[in-house]
Amino acid sequence: MSEAAPARTAHQPEAAPPAAGRARVELLVVSTGALLVSLSQSVLVPVLAILPQRLHTSASNVEWLLTSTFLVGAVAVPLFGRMGDLFGKRRLLIVALGTLAAGSLIDALTSNVPLLIVGRALQGASLAAIPLGISLLSSLLPRERVRSAIALISAMLGVGGALGLPLAGLVAEHANFHVLFWITAVGGALSLIATIAIVPRDTVRGGGRVDVPGALLMSGALVALLLPLAEGDSWGWTSARTLGLLAGAVVLFGLFVALERRVSQPLVDLKATTRRPIVLTNLASLLFGFALFASLIGTASYVQAPAIAGYGFGSSIVVAGLCLLPSGLLMLLLAPVAARLIGSIGANRTLSLGAAIVAAGWLERIFATGSLWEVIVGSTIIGAGTGIGYASMPALINANTPAAELAAANGLNSLARSLGSSLASAVGGSLLTVSTITIAGAVLPSLAAYRSLFATCAAVAVLAAAAALFVPHDPRQPDAVAA
Repeated sequence: MSEAAPARTAHQPEAAPPAAGRARVELLVVSTGALLVSLSQSVLVPVLAILPQRLHTSASNVEWLLTSTFLVGAVAVPLFGRMGDLFGKRRLLIVALGTLAAGSLIDALTSNVPLLIVGRALQGASLAAIPLGISLLSSLLPRERVRSAIALISAMLGVGGALGLPLAGLVAEHANFHVLFWITAVGGALSLIATIAIVPRDTVRGGGRVDVPGALLMSGALVALLLPLAEGDSWGWTSARTLGLLAGAVVLFGLFVALERRVSQPLVDLKATTRRPIVLTNLASLLFGFALFASLIGTASYVQAPAIAGYGFGSSIVVAGLCLLPSGLLMLLLAPVAARLIGSIGANRTLSLGAAIVAAGWLERIFATGSLWEVIVGSTIIGAGTGIGYASMPALINANTPAAELAAANGLNSLARSLGSSLASAVGGSLLTVSTITIAGAVLPSLAAYRSLFATCAAVAVLAAAAALFVPHDPRQPDAVAA
């Protein structure tokens, strides 16, 4: 596939487009599934502190409720994407929603820590539902509806996170934490049933079979990379375990690339994924993932800190979650605006604009620290920019990807965002420990530490804006997701 001749430059519906009413119902079903998947990923974070006592276990064991979800999701997203291209995106979407319902049900019914980890791992596999849903709608809907549909599904990433934090806070204060899993279990089951009943099958399939050796190598490489990023703070960044896994990740990725260049039906088409538009879009996605996740870790703990720290407000978990709610809602409201921007100025410029807005939000967070409303304004600006940027990424991926490889390409783009979140967790956690203060025996990050995190995020957003501007865009060619 040459640089001058993109494999896919226009959207081609698989069959006669559905009527307007049915298209709206299909979009509602797929977007609700994406919302529930996003909700399941964030809903446990605010209650982690109370779980060691509730489950009679250590804090390190409880951390695996997050780590298992994260690791399985990172592996499942690209693998499910490739299988979706081979065996049907709707079929793999159903499998992904099934893992959400099954994993949530397991966790709703037990307090056994190993079983809870198994359930959370199954929930991690459901992350593949979001890129699968984007790819499926790109194939099914009439082209005049695809851009806004993808913007809506992309917004669900932020909406789910924004809803999950205050919801978990309310449950933590007034009910048993198992209620959280019952919510995602019932919601996941209903979404699964609706998808089976309403969403039609897709017919565009890629040829070939699953590259099993490639899948094993990629899975091992991702685990070796992401596990030390998740556990580096507790293991120590210079420990033999951390450095050994990171070195192993380099070796495994090298073997994976060598294998993919040799096999006739690779898990990842390196020639396609290393083209300039795809590389730059995935780089911007990684940077966006960093900025959004840092907003979560840099807001909840910030507002819960006591005012004597020089920056906090002594807020409850619920209030901390509500501070992020406007950002998620604005992502939803801006979805149609983002779709129109993509059509008028191009997906690359829209992505760059979103990143610039994110940078502005982080700059506001650096200098405006005196009032709670200032924190909410800054977080909301970050959410607005993230929503605009997230809507643009699938448009750029779809515009430069063959129809038979859409799910795999969107899966890799989603993986890039997850890698950005992992880096944010590792880097952000380290930055917040560089400068600390002690209040009543508790060690807290200083205001200077938070400002260093915010400045890092602003710089990352500027880099994302610059990368997006270098993504080629030919105005004579319609985007794959554009009207």
